[in-house]
Amino acid sequence: MGHRCGIGHWFWCPAGPESDGAVTEVAIDERHRLVLAGRVLPASDRQVVEAFGAQAGIVLEHRRLREQAAQAEVLERTESTRTALLAAVSHDLRTPLAVIRTAVDGLSSPDVELDVEDRDILTATIADSTYRLERLIGNLLDLSRLQTGAVRPALRAASLEEVVPIAVEPWLAELTLDVPEDLPLVHTDPGLFERVVENVVSNAVRYSPPGTKVLFTASASRDAVELRVADSGPGVPDDRKATMFEPFQRLDDTSGGGLGLGLAVASGLATAVGARITAEDTPGGGLTMVLTVPRDEAWRDGTDQS
Repeated sequence: MGHRCGIGHWFWCPAGPESDGAVTEVAIDERHRLVLAGRVLPASDRQVVEAFGAQAGIVLEHRRLREQAAQAEVLERTESTRTALLAAVSHDLRTPLAVIRTAVDGLSSPDVELDVEDRDILTATIADSTYRLERLIGNLLDLSRLQTGAVRPALRAASLEEVVPIAVEPWLAELTLDVPEDLPLVHTDPGLFERVVENVVSNAVRYSPPGTKVLFTASASRDAVELRVADSGPGVPDDRKATMFEPFQRLDDTSGGGLGLGLAVASGLATAVGARITAEDTPGGGLTMVLTVPRDEAWRDGTDQS
C-alpha cells in the first residue's frame, strides 16, 4: 500500500507493506497531531518528523494569525461604520426631517395666511429636503450592501442612453452635456452604473461655484467608453486623492454637504460592475472624475484591459 496523508485535526500517514503496526505521534499544537502508522522509527527519523511537525505548526499559527487579523479588520470597519451611522441618524438624517416638519407646519398652520409665492417656496423646500433624505438613505443602504457583499450585478450589453439621461436628470440645469449618440455598447449593470454616474454628478454639482456648469463628456477607445465629469470647484489636493473614495470622507469639511458617502458608494458600485473611477485635476482648477467602463465587444473578446 502506498503512502498517503490526510490533513485535519490529525495528520495521518499510514506506512507501506513493511508496516509492523507501530504508531508514532508528534504534537503540532494544542489542537493538531501528526500520526504515522508503520514501523518503529529510529531516533534520527523521529527528529525529522518532529521538525516537520514544528514547521506545520508554524504554518498553522501563521494562518490563524492572518484569520484573526482579517476578523479584527472587519470588526474595526464595522465599528467605524456603526459610529458614523449613529452620527448620520443624529444629524444628517434629522436635519432634512426638521426642515420638512417646519415647512409642513407652516403650510398647515391655521394661524398663518400664506400667499401663492410663500406656499410655492415651502412646497419646494419640502421637495428638496425629501430628495436629500432619499439620496442619503439610498447611499446608506448601498454602502451596507457593499460592505456585506450583498451586491449582485446583472452584467449585460447596455447603451449609455439607458443610464446617462436618468442619472443626470436632476441636475440638467447645472450641466453641459457632450455625449455622442453613436457610442458603442458597454458591458455593465445599467441600474448600478446609473447610481455611479448619479453620485459622481451630484458631487461635482455640489462643489461647483454658483453660476458655473459641470462639463459631462463621453468618448470611446478601442476597449472602453470613458465618461468625464469636470467641475471648476476647489479641487482636491494630491495627498487626499488616495482617501477620497473611502466612506465618510467630505471633500470640504466646511460645506455641510452630508456624510460623504457618495464617492465611496460610486467607487464600490463601479468596481462591482467592472468599471473604474479615478480623479484628476481639471485644467484651470477643479476636479475631474473619470469613469471607465468596458465596451461590450471588448469584454466578450477578452481584450478589455480596464
